[in-house]
Amino acid sequence: MESTETTQQSAVQAAWNKRPLIISGPCSAETEEQVIETAERLAKTGKVDMLRAGIWKPRTKPGMFEGIGAKGLPWLQKAKKLTGLPTTVEVATGKQVEDALTFDVDVLWVGARTTVNPFSVQEVADALRGVDVPVLIKNPINPDLELWQGAVERVSRAGIKQIGLIHRGFSSYGNTEFRNAPMWHLAIEMKRRMPGMPIINDPSHICGRRDILQATSQKAIDLDFDGLMIESHIDPDNAWSDAKQQITPERLAEMLSAISWRKEDVPSESYHAALDKLREQINHIDDELMQLISQRMSIAEKIGEYKRNNNVTILQATRWNEVLDKALLKAGKVGLSEEFIARYMDAIHMESINRQNKIMND
Repeated sequence: MESTETTQQSAVQAAWNKRPLIISGPCSAETEEQVIETAERLAKTGKVDMLRAGIWKPRTKPGMFEGIGAKGLPWLQKAKKLTGLPTTVEVATGKQVEDALTFDVDVLWVGARTTVNPFSVQEVADALRGVDVPVLIKNPINPDLELWQGAVERVSRAGIKQIGLIHRGFSSYGNTEFRNAPMWHLAIEMKRRMPGMPIINDPSHICGRRDILQATSQKAIDLDFDGLMIESHIDPDNAWSDAKQQITPERLAEMLSAISWRKEDVPSESYHAALDKLREQINHIDDELMQLISQRMSIAEKIGEYKRNNNVTILQATRWNEVLDKALLKAGKVGLSEEFIARYMDAIHMESINRQNKIMND
């Protein structure tokens, strides 16, 4: 017969390998009763693969609830025993790693506020040496892929073989719709850099409110994320932390049932033939776009020469506003979003400025 430890290891591995991987539980462990009831109601849905709970909560300002601390770990251990769900918690220090592993936490994750600090990540990595446990790493608060990748490398060099990513959005000035701007392109780039490494989306921290959780989760699945981490609480409105973004286990089950779960591929010759034909068209258009952009830059360089010879500044704000306004006006007429055109034109403009600057100072 298999030992209890071997059986649990098998359960953890099965959950880790499952796609989509669904992780859920309260933002914070508050009481033993709350943790146990949440776990049992989540297990009853049959849709959750792993139980999460915040034991230590790094908060922006002092005086906010910073987690129940290590005394909550036995509650999580008991919840695992009652439901069979593997457990995962956030760790930020070597001592927290040791405490979590002492109480048989199955998967650890490094939070956004820790990922941003290489010293903290290294401390966690050092505590993980010689340990065989999966580790998830959240993106840093600020949009810096090098920090995110660096955290992965530090944990990997500590000997951890099973590493995954959590995309929880980024702090962004001017962002109003989300608690943390998703900046999907950064998550996609990280996925490209780390092929084969699972990446989980955390819509709870991206949204900051429950009414847009489903739409954000759907977008993540459409973008081929490997799973979701969603905060769930038995009484969300009275949660001790992040009340607005949590949902009940039953609402979680409804939401997961409503999501269209996409496949990465289908074994259909006609599908692949049609896709190949369309992709070839895109390849030709991309080639033409490259040629056109190259021609535009050549003209920008000639303009730079005239500006240099006449001692005129590179930036002509009035002219740039005219170009941008014209592009934005045309965007809707050709079926393109103003947001995309603004980003595209800004990139074109900056490249033109860089080329003219080189001519000015050559």
